[in-house]
Amino acid sequence: MLRGLVLFVFALCLAYPAWSAEPAKKPIKPEPGTSVEMPFLMVPMSKDGDLQGYNYVASKLICTSPGGAIRVRAKLAFIQDAFVREVNGRPVSLDSDPKALDKDQLAARLTATAKRIVGNETVRAILFMEIKYAPLHPGDSTTGSVPPPEQTAAPATSDGAGASEGGAKSASSAGATSKPGSGH
Repeated sequence: MLRGLVLFVFALCLAYPAWSAEPAKKPIKPEPGTSVEMPFLMVPMSKDGDLQGYNYVASKLICTSPGGAIRVRAKLAFIQDAFVREVNGRPVSLDSDPKALDKDQLAARLTATAKRIVGNETVRAILFMEIKYAPLHPGDSTTGSVPPPEQTAAPATSDGAGASEGGAKSASSAGATSKPGSGH
């Protein structure tokens, strides 16, 4: 009896985290013909007013119906223009990392922007396919910075003229003249 009670309590302890956890969000799986692939969006990432780089975002608008997808395609240029204005108007970075996007905030803002243009009943959500960060300065990348090649002065020749690359003499120092040949 005691053994059965201990096993029951042990099983409850194992199952408790599963009961207390929030249900996981299901990824949005659009029905065929209801998604519209958007052009890449360049999202500026800044810290204290200084531009750090850009996040390149590939996304799809998920529509409520195939007819809604047709309306979105008809207004695609207007939606893209509004998206660009939206991400350049207010920052969308995480407070903890100025180079990372706040995906939930960005999704809410872009979905609201698309709904404003084509109607609330047309757009259901936005789905981010890929997000890539590109630093503004190459030294900010994870591969490290590559120092610029050193500039070296060309050594002077005995007549005082600098030699061109490869050690070849210039035309004037090789004895060439600008006079035409005499034809002999």
